[in-house]
Amino acid sequence: MTLGTQTWKQYYLCRAELEFRMECGRPEKDFICKAIAGHEGGIDELAYVSNSGCRFDGQEKSVVCTVSSDSTVRAWDVQEGAEIWSSPVQPAALVSLVTFPRLQLVVTVDKLGLAKVWKAENGRESASFSLPARSAALQACDRPERPFLLVASAEGMLYALTVPHLRLLSRTAVFPGSPTSLLCSPDCQWVFASTQDSDLGPKVFYTRSLLAPVEEEPPVSTTLPIWQISRACWAPDETARLMVMHRNHDSGQLAITTYELEAKQSQEGVDVVVQQIASFLLPDTMTPPHLMKAHGSQVILLVSGLELVLFTVQGLQLAAFQDHQKPITALWVDESRVLTASFDLSLRVYVWSKENQLPVLKSCYHLLGGSHRWASGFTHVESDSVSIVGVEARNIGTSILRSYCFNIQRGSDDCVN
Repeated sequence: MTLGTQTWKQYYLCRAELEFRMECGRPEKDFICKAIAGHEGGIDELAYVSNSGCRFDGQEKSVVCTVSSDSTVRAWDVQEGAEIWSSPVQPAALVSLVTFPRLQLVVTVDKLGLAKVWKAENGRESASFSLPARSAALQACDRPERPFLLVASAEGMLYALTVPHLRLLSRTAVFPGSPTSLLCSPDCQWVFASTQDSDLGPKVFYTRSLLAPVEEEPPVSTTLPIWQISRACWAPDETARLMVMHRNHDSGQLAITTYELEAKQSQEGVDVVVQQIASFLLPDTMTPPHLMKAHGSQVILLVSGLELVLFTVQGLQLAAFQDHQKPITALWVDESRVLTASFDLSLRVYVWSKENQLPVLKSCYHLLGGSHRWASGFTHVESDSVSIVGVEARNIGTSILRSYCFNIQRGSDDCVN
């Protein structure tokens, strides 16, 4: 059996070599670092638009897109360390960015609420939609049968738009007058909507009801019985498992509660069934976490100041890492590894290994940025199967990208050292 021009044997040998190099992280030998400059302002968002799957046939190409306070969106070739295209300067600064890698599309929103679609290969604008208020959140839902875009405004309205044409499907008042955060489930069947530090409970919407609204009927949703939400995430290995960080009603301590959701058909339509499967209090000695992600179906990763802490959904602490000298600014997680970015001008690489029933996270090495004389630290980090990209903030208010591309001996039967 072959995979493109490769045999399965060649593919797995190269995949093993890639994993070996990503775990070792030896400069020049395992990866090449490049500084990529071009924006004249600070970079606010970063996302890959290339497909994340591994391929080792010489055709792989990592492409990231960025938006900046210089009012442009740009695409970058990560391996070459070069700009591919830049949009014309827009009327207002671009503040949000999502990508649809399968469709090769980029969506941006500016600070006035104007959403635009750009073609990833050439930067050509192909559609736009003007929100009546600035946006607070943007979610790309790339369902093969029907991709769509969700936008929450600073006024608490939720908009569902078609992709690629940005036609309005529905408009829903979620938290009137309050900025709203959005988080789509892995299968895009659910969207979690919340407003921080409010007495209003968060809502979960069944997205089919947003895409095909019934006249004079509200979309199908439920309100969770918790308040003062601070963070949330979906379990990537489950279709509808949601973890929410909130204040415990009785003690006032921070707690994390895990729910599972199900849509059940009834004579009246669709009912949302919510089951709480776990809840625990965070240690009262722990600084309130500012970043939260999930791994698999059981593990929650929290960032609190300089520290990365792992818990199970039942509250068992699995590990705690303090590898940075200054606060952690960004957290990236997938099934193979974890990345943290910090104001200490470094990225930290961790890899997963499975022992017994629970995964174990191993701390591996730092990826260093430039000089502290010119830079104030990393603010974002993203990755695909063969590269890592961080946003390095400069002291003068601009930003550059710093890429780390891992070396692979393609097409060889002896990929592994």
